[in-house]
Amino acid sequence: MPNEQTLPRGDSDIVIRPPERCDGAAVWRLARDSGSLDLNSQYAYLLWCDRFSDTSVVVDVDGELAGFVCGFRPQDEPEVLFVWQVVVGDAHRGKGLARGMVMALLQPGEGFRFVEATVTPSNSASQRLFRSLAELLGCPREESPYLQAADFPEGDHEPEILFRIGPFDLNRLHANRMIRP
Repeated sequence: MPNEQTLPRGDSDIVIRPPERCDGAAVWRLARDSGSLDLNSQYAYLLWCDRFSDTSVVVDVDGELAGFVCGFRPQDEPEVLFVWQVVVGDAHRGKGLARGMVMALLQPGEGFRFVEATVTPSNSASQRLFRSLAELLGCPREESPYLQAADFPEGDHEPEILFRIGPFDLNRLHANRMIRP
């Protein structure tokens, strides 16, 4: 489970922490306002914040919820952190908060050796995020087709590309101070 982290960034007070149930409504609003994420039900975000807080984080900037990463550990792949959604509010984009949130989930002792995520071809911000994460971790990255447009019920969804990053050794990277959030 990620620990709360305070990141010194200029005049802002930035805190990355596990989500709580009460964060669900704000997370839903961030996803709705992003304009690029598939919006899930309000219930889904409340549930995610309550039941998946060990593989998810939020970021507060000066007391305002500014971003969210929700992830999970696939049952048959305990060494994988699957990142389901990443969102950072408009006012806080371009500051490295998305990468900082993902890195906050990658703590020694959690057993993660891979990160996976699916990204649409038009989502260049997420593509940059996962490519930079592989570079930061100094490990291989694979990109392969995962879901096709025809797989979606209405057929009006872009295909999804599977990003697989790893293997990496978090204990070595943290011990050698090669990575930081």
